[in-house]
Amino acid sequence: MSELQEFPQDWQRALVLVAHPDDPEYGMAAAVAEWLAAGKEVSYVLATRGEAGIAGLAPAESAPLRSQEQRDACARVGVTDLVFLDHPDGRIAESLSLRRDFAREIRRVKPDLVLTLNHRDEWGPGRWNSADHRAVGRAVLDAVGDADNEWIFPELLLEEGLPRHKTRWVAVMSPQPTHTQTVSPTSIEQAVASLAEHKEYLRALSDEPVAEQARKQTEMVTDGGSVAFELYG
Repeated sequence: MSELQEFPQDWQRALVLVAHPDDPEYGMAAAVAEWLAAGKEVSYVLATRGEAGIAGLAPAESAPLRSQEQRDACARVGVTDLVFLDHPDGRIAESLSLRRDFAREIRRVKPDLVLTLNHRDEWGPGRWNSADHRAVGRAVLDAVGDADNEWIFPELLLEEGLPRHKTRWVAVMSPQPTHTQTVSPTSIEQAVASLAEHKEYLRALSDEPVAEQARKQTEMVTDGGSVAFELYG
């Protein structure tokens, strides 16, 4: 692997587009905390409410619970703009409808930078990626182009008044990183607290205490005091 480059800093507004509650916290929350502390703006858009994510808890009960856990997680790092698109958890289709929804949010937020999760089939050898992550990641990459094209979804302008917008970069939480964002100990602690807000979700995953799960995951993705991304653009 070639040496990783420093993540660019000459931008002001970012949009995180991911599939589920907890997706931002599993990787990029420390970077988000770092950017917000530096005066940048970060919005979150989640394709689902994660309603199929807790075994034994029906979607009708899980959706509001996980939505609130995501709001609490956002508060820990300082994110105030959070949108749920209400696509079906576990059954997201890589479709024109999904691309349109993402293009709409890109035009609404007008980000310099869009962030998403791994769009590839695997996280590494023997580590298959989830269907939702694959569909969302690929749709995000396409929607960035769609948002800057006046003819693909003309109704976004004609019916909703959202003009085209050109995003400068797309950053992916990827097994093939190209850039690193340095994060402070304070940002790492904020990220730990943010992931730990997903209490019921984490309790369903493991008997290990929630705080320990959150710290282990966050320390893994911030090893060496940085968060790694694959950068397009």
